[in-house]
Amino acid sequence: MSTTELKNVLIQRISEIQDKTFLEAIRTILDAKAESKILCLTSEITREIMASKQEIDKGLYIENNMLEKEVEEWLHEK
Repeated sequence: MSTTELKNVLIQRISEIQDKTFLEAIRTILDAKAESKILCLTSEITREIMASKQEIDKGLYIENNMLEKEVEEWLHEK
């Protein structure tokens, strides 16, 4: 069976399935095999990312090693 024939058989079989949970499982498998991963973000998440980028541009962040040092100091104070 050729790839095209197999795809057509699968399309036909999938079109006959009515079980939503099973179809979602198939979708998950297909998504995992997709060649390009496209990340769909909500508008709220997009706004949060943009706000975070602006904070970074303004220098409103702490580097990880400095944060770890602060946490260690805080833990020793307890």
